[in-house]
Amino acid sequence: MPDPLEPVFKALADEHRRAVLDALFERDGQTLTELCEVAPDMTRYGVMKHLRVLEDAHLVVTERDGRSKRHFLNPVPIREVHDRWIARYAEPHVARLIELRDRVEGA
Repeated sequence: MPDPLEPVFKALADEHRRAVLDALFERDGQTLTELCEVAPDMTRYGVMKHLRVLEDAHLVVTERDGRSKRHFLNPVPIREVHDRWIARYAEPHVARLIELRDRVEGA
């Protein structure tokens, strides 16, 4: 059974796509023209291809605004990665640190 988070990891693996996500985090609802400024070394078509990967991973959702489209960050898949991978592996260590803190402060 394929991992539903695989497209998210693939999308996050590229620095240009991460830059687009950062730009949308700073100001949501940008057009393709605005997002092209994030990667001035890329063609418009290249940015469109990256946006398509982000959309396929559900990291970006779009909304028509007349003749243009606005792109919005969807943080849910990133949270799912956090919950599945980061939180699970960090939890035992965090629990031990809290236990240690409580012992030191209680002494």
